[in-house]
Amino acid sequence: MKILFLTLVHFNSLNEKGIYTDLLREFVKNGHNVCAISPIEKRYGKKTEFIEDKNYRILNLRIGNIQKTNIIEKGISTILLSLKYKKAIRRYFSNIRFDLVLYSTPPITLLSAVEYVKKRDNAKTYLLLKDIFPQNAIDIGLLKKSGLKGFLYRYFRNKEKKLYSISDRIGCMSQANVDYLLKHNKEIESTKVEVCPNSIDVVDNSISDLEKERIRKQYKLPLDKKIFIYGGNLGKPQGISFMIDCLKECKDLTDAFFLIVGSGTEYDKIEKYMLDSKQPNVKLMKFIAKDDYNTLLGACDCGLIFLDYRFTIPNFPSRLLYYMQAKLPVFAITDPNTDIGKIIYDGYFGWWVASNDSSKFKHKIIEIMDADLTNKGQNAWEYLIKYYHSRVSYDIIYNHYKEWSKNE
Repeated sequence: MKILFLTLVHFNSLNEKGIYTDLLREFVKNGHNVCAISPIEKRYGKKTEFIEDKNYRILNLRIGNIQKTNIIEKGISTILLSLKYKKAIRRYFSNIRFDLVLYSTPPITLLSAVEYVKKRDNAKTYLLLKDIFPQNAIDIGLLKKSGLKGFLYRYFRNKEKKLYSISDRIGCMSQANVDYLLKHNKEIESTKVEVCPNSIDVVDNSISDLEKERIRKQYKLPLDKKIFIYGGNLGKPQGISFMIDCLKECKDLTDAFFLIVGSGTEYDKIEKYMLDSKQPNVKLMKFIAKDDYNTLLGACDCGLIFLDYRFTIPNFPSRLLYYMQAKLPVFAITDPNTDIGKIIYDGYFGWWVASNDSSKFKHKIIEIMDADLTNKGQNAWEYLIKYYHSRVSYDIIYNHYKEWSKNE
């Protein structure tokens, strides 16, 4: 099978770790040919680059700036994405007839590129639905349904509906996402929507007690406290103001330590809080290399997930998988619409509270500190292997392709 993968995530090799590269590597391991278009924003000053390996090809396509830029440039670059991807397909992949187009949201604006290959090659199309835009932007106030922002909302909503329409199958991160999609898009046939979860090529990232002590010393972390780590994006979706309220609430917990590792539009807000408060049981770090970060996770005791309480769409952050891979239990502090808390409880590997009451956060932290974290962490590891290994997602997608081929 020849596969074309379209994404907004940048990578140079399928040997890199990530939910998309791990999945594509699973296809390659099973004898399929993979071509991927992965972007390079112009702010990096690099030209389009074609990378060819024995079993895969990656086109690092130069595009406009989408991240860390103003909203006008971001909007224009996002709208032009599909045109750029389509031109690249014509130029670099004109001699390949694809059997399957695999693509993820964000963005929804790859619509015409997907349509082009579907029509040109009579290819099947599979959407990996990783966010529900533009509703997620409505939820946290980035878009509105009236005025100029209302025009943008309607434009993107129309693109969203068309993307769903041309997708032969839609894989959602969890059952709550399936239910939401069908409830708010009555025209979608329920038979083409399913759970195809975030998944990774599972590696045991837990470490020995001796190594844990060494890592804590390396990063100047306390040796005698329970360390709760949040790693990932620090932006509006995470509800950073509430995260700060939670940290304030726990300033008197001398046996608990909070490690925040990441970057994003709200990083400065946490940094200012740290400088002003000098809270002794919190440490803020910018992003570190992925391998170093995964090792650091193993030196901590519990992973944290934060989501803004205003979300009506059921987000499901992939950072959950990396906590589980380090055999960490997980504490999710989210809106009530995501089912991540239910999954954590059902799998017996963590805790959940709503992200609108910092005092409940503190009470749960106290409860966690007295829990059997080793047992919870082992449960997380076993749940990861069973439900979130990349071979699970591969099997779901490939079984559909076999079914499609049989019916042709």
